[in-house]
Amino acid sequence: MRIAFSGTHRVGKTTLVEELSDLLPSYTTVEEPYLELEEEGYEFASPPSVEDFEAQLARSIDHLSDTDTGPEVLFDRCPVDFIGYLQAHEDAESFDLDSWLPRVRTALQSLDLIVWVGIEQPDRIALSASEDEDFRLAVDEQLRALLLDDPHALGVEVLVVEGSPRARAKQVLQHVSSHKP
Repeated sequence: MRIAFSGTHRVGKTTLVEELSDLLPSYTTVEEPYLELEEEGYEFASPPSVEDFEAQLARSIDHLSDTDTGPEVLFDRCPVDFIGYLQAHEDAESFDLDSWLPRVRTALQSLDLIVWVGIEQPDRIALSASEDEDFRLAVDEQLRALLLDDPHALGVEVLVVEGSPRARAKQVLQHVSSHKP
């Protein structure tokens, strides 16, 4: 299965991907676009600008479109994440979602599943004083609507996971094993 992990920052996506990469050794792992772009020398604004999120969105689309990754892949983030960030951004009105939707839909068709990791109550991850909690909550709300309500007919199956990293991994493994041919 080609599986993407979605959620706002500091909810445990990467931890879950790392846990699953150990449990599913035949799977390839694709790191999140932010880290790749940063390693390549891309300089992000602080906080990231609309252009920064669009660069990550484009990279995420490229990841999903890359057929060389094979049929068993764990993607840390997917295009929907960046749409959520862009819609929650203070300059959201400068983001033209309609111009991106055809590419996003096409890329998402290569996925079998999106695993959504939302903010839990109580929150499992402590934030530093410098982190914008309101923005994080706004992104979480946007992603919840985009993935669970599917207002843009993205048409991808979504698995919501909760609990400890081990419990989340178990939920994903159960889903994967129930969908084997």
